[in-house]
Order: sequence, then structure tokens, then C-alpha cells
Amino acid sequence: MLFALVLGSLAVWYRVTGTVSVDAVNSPKSEIFYWVTIMFSQTLGTALGDWTADDAGLGYLGGVAVFRGALIVVACLHFFTKISKTLLFRAAFILTHPLGAVSGDVFDKPVAQGGMAISRYTASGVLAVAIVACILIFPQRAAAGKGH
Repeated sequence: MLFALVLGSLAVWYRVTGTVSVDAVNSPKSEIFYWVTIMFSQTLGTALGDWTADDAGLGYLGGVAVFRGALIVVACLHFFTKISKTLLFRAAFILTHPLGAVSGDVFDKPVAQGGMAISRYTASGVLAVAIVACILIFPQRAAAGKGH
């Protein structure tokens, strides 16, 4: 159902504005479509991560492996095919949510459930430090392309 909602929001967005490119989000109308699609895709991603880890029986590390692998496939398709970059962006965007959900579960779920039993506060703190470190360590530069 959630996948149908994502596809439906993208279809209506495309029909109304003529594009679903993030670069074209420059009006209140396109921004509404953008946020509705974000809401559906985030919910889909989290549910997909939970389903993979719990219902499909892969566990949290198995879920991480599945979604990491899927993102590698999307990256390869981006670099080695002519598939729509917008479509690949949408696929990658959806896949990052279940990856994030199952990765977080690896840290904070009890050991008996396959987690590491690290508190959410500690895991969040470590993640915040890692993000700040990456911002400070890796140089930032404007994206190449139109208007840059």
C-alpha cells in the first residue's frame, strides 16, 4: 500500500508539474508534492526495514546487507547506464530509509534480538560526532551542472 502511495504521489506530481525532479521544486505546488512524496517514502522505507529484519527473518545485520547491496546496485546503474537519474535518485532515497532503520536497530535493540543494546542517546551522540567530523574533514564544493 505504501509503495502504491509513493508511486501515486509521483504520478500526480508529474502529471500536474511535468517533472518530479528535485531541481524543479521551486513553487509552493511542487513543494507540497515533494513533502507528500517524502512522507510516503520515509514511511515505506521504515516499514520495509522492519519487515526485512523481523518478518522476513533476515535480522538487523541481514537487513543492512540487503539495503546496502541494493544501494550499490543503484549506484552502479547511475554510473554505468542511461537510466533516468531522477528515477535512480528516488530509488536511492527510498532505500536509505530502511538502511537507516535497520542500522539504528543494530545499535539499540537488545542483544537477545540481535542488537548491541547501546542506548539511543549514546548511538545518537556517536552519530552526531561522526557527522560533524565528516563535515569538518571532507571539503565541501558546489555541485557541477546547470547554473553552477
